[in-house]
Amino acid sequence: MRFRAYSVHLLTAAGASLAMLALLEAVQQDWAMMAIWLAVAFAVDGLDGPLARRYDVSANAPVFDGTLLDLIIDFLTYVMIPAYALYGSGLLPGWTGWFVVLLIPFASSLYFADTRMKTADSSFRGFPGCWNMVTLALLVIQPSWEVILGLALLLSAAQFLPLKFIHPVRTVRWRALSLPVAMVWTGAVAYAAWAGFAHGAALTGLVAVSSVYLLGAGIAQQMIYDRGQIR
Repeated sequence: MRFRAYSVHLLTAAGASLAMLALLEAVQQDWAMMAIWLAVAFAVDGLDGPLARRYDVSANAPVFDGTLLDLIIDFLTYVMIPAYALYGSGLLPGWTGWFVVLLIPFASSLYFADTRMKTADSSFRGFPGCWNMVTLALLVIQPSWEVILGLALLLSAAQFLPLKFIHPVRTVRWRALSLPVAMVWTGAVAYAAWAGFAHGAALTGLVAVSSVYLLGAGIAQQMIYDRGQIR
């Protein structure tokens, strides 16, 4: 059991190496390969949590803090590399690229240290810093720089607002819809990456609609069921 518990920590730490591979591809402006390595890191992040609970790593592998390790990896793959991709991809010209690449890590570092991050229903209080999903969607949709700048400002502020954002797997409410939408989003973005992020109306629409749902579902639930309160 101890061997298995420590093996979970090794699996989590592998996410840092995957993050470096994604960064190397981003530096080469190979956004498709960057997306693939981020997707692999995302899969590892989804797998290590259930394994950590199954093998009770806090009791059987206490030398390493699994929660802290996971947050470190998430900050690399969810925040730093996607922020660089927005800057390096040319989606934000001139000063806007510099502004956003500095704003996202600044705001997200505070959010990742926020002790109020999780809600009672396993949703997130405030935008959960999933800039990897935002950046990949923007690489597919390719809106104007004004839209991207406005979205970066809005989501950075939303990290500190009393707004609810769902976790497609852990948030039970609407999970029967949220999980398929998340899978559709993943498949659409994966296909776009495989095609070199070629711009197409159908694919763009699919990513846009699914992204709006994933961003807005928690707020909708909050307004409908919780009378606007965080619970």
